[in-house]
Amino acid sequence: MIPLILIFIFIQLISVSSQVSITVTPKSISKSGDSVTIQWSGIDSPGKLDWLGIYSPANSSNKNFIGYFFLSSSPGWESGSGSITLPLVSLRSDYQFRIFHWPETEVNKKHMDHDHNPLPGTKHLLAESDRVRFEPGRGPEQVHLALTGKEGEMRVMFVTPDGNERFVKYGLSPENMDRVVSTRVERYEREDLCDAPANESIGWRDPGSIHDGIMVNLQKGKRYYYQVGSDSGGWSTTYSFVSPNEDSSETIAFLFGDMGTATPYSTFVRTQDESISTVKWISRDIEALGDKPALISHIGDISYARGYSWLWDNFFYQIEPVASKVPYHVCIGNHEYDWPSQPWKPDWANGIYGKDGGGECGVPYSLRFHMPGNFSEPTGTRAPYTRNLYYSFDMGVVHFVYFSTETNFLKGSKQYEFLKHDLESVDRNRTPFVVVQGHRPMYTTSYESRDAPLRDRLLEHLEPLLVKNKVTLALWGHVHRYERFCPLSNFTCGSLGINEEEWKAYPVHLVIGMAGQDWQPIWQPRPDHLTDPIFPQPVRSLYRGGEFGYVRLVANKDKLTLSYVGNHDGEVHDVVEIMASGQVLNGIVTRDGVAGRDKVESTSSWYVMGAGVLMLGAFIGYIFGFVTRSRKDAALGNRWTPVKSDEAS
Repeated sequence: MIPLILIFIFIQLISVSSQVSITVTPKSISKSGDSVTIQWSGIDSPGKLDWLGIYSPANSSNKNFIGYFFLSSSPGWESGSGSITLPLVSLRSDYQFRIFHWPETEVNKKHMDHDHNPLPGTKHLLAESDRVRFEPGRGPEQVHLALTGKEGEMRVMFVTPDGNERFVKYGLSPENMDRVVSTRVERYEREDLCDAPANESIGWRDPGSIHDGIMVNLQKGKRYYYQVGSDSGGWSTTYSFVSPNEDSSETIAFLFGDMGTATPYSTFVRTQDESISTVKWISRDIEALGDKPALISHIGDISYARGYSWLWDNFFYQIEPVASKVPYHVCIGNHEYDWPSQPWKPDWANGIYGKDGGGECGVPYSLRFHMPGNFSEPTGTRAPYTRNLYYSFDMGVVHFVYFSTETNFLKGSKQYEFLKHDLESVDRNRTPFVVVQGHRPMYTTSYESRDAPLRDRLLEHLEPLLVKNKVTLALWGHVHRYERFCPLSNFTCGSLGINEEEWKAYPVHLVIGMAGQDWQPIWQPRPDHLTDPIFPQPVRSLYRGGEFGYVRLVANKDKLTLSYVGNHDGEVHDVVEIMASGQVLNGIVTRDGVAGRDKVESTSSWYVMGAGVLMLGAFIGYIFGFVTRSRKDAALGNRWTPVKSDEAS
């Protein structure tokens, strides 16, 4: 027999749910980023854990939400009524919103999110809204550029829901986009992904069709205007970019790692609120450039989707304001690729290459981006080959090199042979500076003990190549802080600035994984006090910072200047200048132990142009970031406390 108390609870829930109403307005929106307002009323005796689930597609099962809010985040929730407004990103399907009652007695501490907090229970559905749809014919989204490695070309990629024929039209003025090129279309299926949650209902969402077109015969250093789409499917807004100039004597780039994306709701994994500020300040810098070409470089841990595919859509929506204006280049990180049965996993790496990719096995990364070159590796499954692993190109006076720390880089591997040949072939008269980028760092004073065997192999196999070929900069992510080293070879400084007549042109290593992800281990601890970092820091580590941000590179034929921009104020907090000879001029330790900072003012002065526009843009960006953060905090409703986990690196 069913206990009477259960019958009473069941009848009570039916009574509550019959009174609850939920409405959403508007029911149709035109593009990603447009907002809807959800209102509810009639909840009798609301609980602190009652919650609103966000669903797309609208027919998803209750447990397969993409995000949630606690109703207690809405003012006056105790009355049983409230409202929440949030922006939606198109997942090429309708949205629906559902309200659930979640008694504290039913909290399941074995069903946790990424921060080890219990995920909401879906047992007691109180109400569900009408569907919200995106209007058809609105044009493609998720527009982003990339260099092809060939003169006079610019690649543009975007996403559509149907895969029908789309085009790129472009020209030297918005009124005369008279050139048209077609696009190639690819997509991936659930069966292409290799593990959970990526290939399960909880993480999989249709990724749409990915279009890839190349604008050709571009004049050097000219501003071009372009649109993507078709007459039948709709055209995008008009974007613009400045075409690369291979003969330019100046190179400008914005570089970082581990940025991720921010969502206005809670979800299964931690998202990265600070990514909003990173994009905001880089957008400011791009606007200040005027008609100068530039580049963005994101060195691994791109979206932190980790198998929850809608976070890729959210990421590309978030970067579109900058990635539609300048080429956006990437290299692979552990959170795009790693899975237990990956093809290359030597015994020493068993504790390094785990489940960080969330079962994606590099597939979304490989198809959603298209970097120069055609180097790839098989996955050992039905999934397409992993692409965008290692490549290089020239931009102005800098030769940029990208490589993978997640696939074989040891002597004798295809990747090692590529790096060896590439570095030995650089024309230093044309590109006096060489910048090498990979995800997991060769040097760090962070307490990343798990990666120690990999760092040993990087030092053994790749550092001799960097030193022999006089690489200017080696940039790394993975550690979510900023750290700049002296010019290094085998832990030995080529210069500390104590005697400027004695220096060696060793690579300057920087860790720049501070663009968004917030988890970080302590700095290397004292052997006898493992909770306290070594102080003062090792002499090879010249500057360490815990602030989020990015680095700005400006180079001419004679000098390369690298500046660390902090997110809290958009100002430069560290700078280093390197001559074409390899000599480090400043940003190094002097006799009194103080880092040289005398050039900070001059290297950033050109960003002052257009101050009025920039201040307005910064203000708008600040408001957007504040609203998004407020929504996220409200969604959590102070119910749970984030817990740091080494799985977040």
